[in-house]
Amino acid sequence: MPVRISDLRIREVVNVIDGKRLGFIIDLEVELETGRITAIVVPGSRWLGIFGREAEWVIPWTRIRKIGTDVILVEMAPYTHPGAD
Repeated sequence: MPVRISDLRIREVVNVIDGKRLGFIIDLEVELETGRITAIVVPGSRWLGIFGREAEWVIPWTRIRKIGTDVILVEMAPYTHPGAD
């Protein structure tokens, strides 16, 4: 069943490992030769740098477990902030 990019962008991305809501798709990585989507990009947590940039999570397409009507379920190892115990 075909899905439009605009349809993917309105579905929240959720990690099935820890149940964390990762946000909504902000970009896609596409292999130009084949036209296949290789990864989805969601906003990461804000980190305090010189410019206060927002990090991005690049989630390989192979990590997507299910695309539902409301959410996209992915399987990602939980992120641990460096230095956190």
